[in-house]
Amino acid sequence: MIEAPEAVCLARQLNETIKGKRVTYVLVRHTPHKFTFSCGNPDEYPEMLQDKIVGESCAYGGMVQVNAGDVKLVFTDGANLRYYAPGAKLPDKHQLLVGFEDESCIIVSVRMYGGILCFAGDSFDGGLNAYYSCARTKPQVMSDAFTKEYFLGLINAGDVQNKSAKAFLATDQMIPGLGNGVLQDILYNARVHPKTKIATLSVRQREELYHHVKDTTCEMLEKGGRSSEKDLFDRKGGYISYLSKDTVGTHCLRCGDTILKENYMGGSIYYCNTCQKY
Repeated sequence: MIEAPEAVCLARQLNETIKGKRVTYVLVRHTPHKFTFSCGNPDEYPEMLQDKIVGESCAYGGMVQVNAGDVKLVFTDGANLRYYAPGAKLPDKHQLLVGFEDESCIIVSVRMYGGILCFAGDSFDGGLNAYYSCARTKPQVMSDAFTKEYFLGLINAGDVQNKSAKAFLATDQMIPGLGNGVLQDILYNARVHPKTKIATLSVRQREELYHHVKDTTCEMLEKGGRSSEKDLFDRKGGYISYLSKDTVGTHCLRCGDTILKENYMGGSIYYCNTCQKY
């Protein structure tokens, strides 16, 4: 699933690839997918986008936004974006195709669930608007605006002290774009168990956690995202996670103990029981 590093990577690639192109063809809902979420009437998306010139693309948390004139296309974390050059063989199944005058296109397909949103203005009707607005108004985790002072304001708030480290980092849009995939290595680098209560972290541990949030996500971005995800050109990212489903049962690179997996909060957590004491 797209998280903050992959979203920024995709936005950069879109700016290098489709910015300035004119939209000449749009196909929606070519393949039915009941967990593809939209806003308004998707059948109106082709008319809304027709002849628009693609402007700047940007990332808000784990969302990717493509600006086209007065219209915005937003893709949430379950959407897969791919660019196809003129003449390339196109996939049979997809939920959105946007074609350009040079006969190139981008195609979007949804995995388990995901949003494909097209709207004018700064908001839209529907349940995903609150998610979008939050991601848009909070600082991007890898940006200069995401400062230590900002992070300490979040982690020192009274209402998060009873939360676990996982719940604090990856739920309630506390840090948009930081989800269960990214947080595993953040907590491993910080030597914090995912179940650790925020209240038990010292001042120093909270400051160190901030630095690991920044450093880990920035490293993921520098390497083109995580290897479990693919970019606009269908290439895997270059960042290989220390903790993931692929490393369960292997030995910790620091201490040699076994990497463990456990179900927690409706998902999986991975950890080294020696390096991440609970």
